[in-house]
Amino acid sequence: MAEAARALDMIDVAPAFTAADAAAYEARFAGVSTQDMLTELLTGELKGRVAAVSSFGTESAVLLHMVAQADRDVPVIFTNTQKMFGETLEYRDALAEQLGLTDLRVYRPDPRILAARDTNGLRWSYDPDGCCDIRKVEPLRRALLPFDAWISGRKGFQSSARAGIPRFEIDEGRLKLNPLADWDKARLDAWFEQYELPRHPLEANGYPSIGCKPCTSKVLPGEDPRAGRWRGWDKVECGIHLPSTPGEEPVF
Repeated sequence: MAEAARALDMIDVAPAFTAADAAAYEARFAGVSTQDMLTELLTGELKGRVAAVSSFGTESAVLLHMVAQADRDVPVIFTNTQKMFGETLEYRDALAEQLGLTDLRVYRPDPRILAARDTNGLRWSYDPDGCCDIRKVEPLRRALLPFDAWISGRKGFQSSARAGIPRFEIDEGRLKLNPLADWDKARLDAWFEQYELPRHPLEANGYPSIGCKPCTSKVLPGEDPRAGRWRGWDKVECGIHLPSTPGEEPVF
């Protein structure tokens, strides 16, 4: 499978979308509400071409609720790194059931890659970038192969690395939507309350951002919401999202 993935990378395929397309979408939906934008796209020109990618973290319910309101049949991709909190897996199943999502797709690391590069399962402890690459980045690349576009839950307020992200951008030839790019915490909380959405069970215990269990710690008062991710390492993102400018930190 690894050889096949590398072969796919070498094929010269015209991208489904370009930077000009992303800019046109940005202008077209300027001032349009997030829900209206998603409904128009998911039931219109992107129908059958787009998937939502979710970590089922502390804020994921808002975007997933909006997607479900537009079209419950939109595929939702979850990468199970096999290092997740048990609470996250339980929350994923309960939330998907409550929202009526019909196409939850779970992708895991390739066991052959794990056998070759993370035999004892401890790569996170000495090479977190490499661990993310084989447990998250590679599975998501496989998951996105059938799609021309995908939806991300990133928000600008979450960290300095995410400030100013656009609603639309291009990632490896695909259109990437960041519908909540300009939302703040108060707006998210209001949506949770208005639609009585369930909270991730770990949020109340000091985890505003939740990834893999070995690399997630509690956040202290005054810290960025994502300060508990990879604490002690010079790392702030998992590597799924490519930098828009060479030298920028990848954002997820």
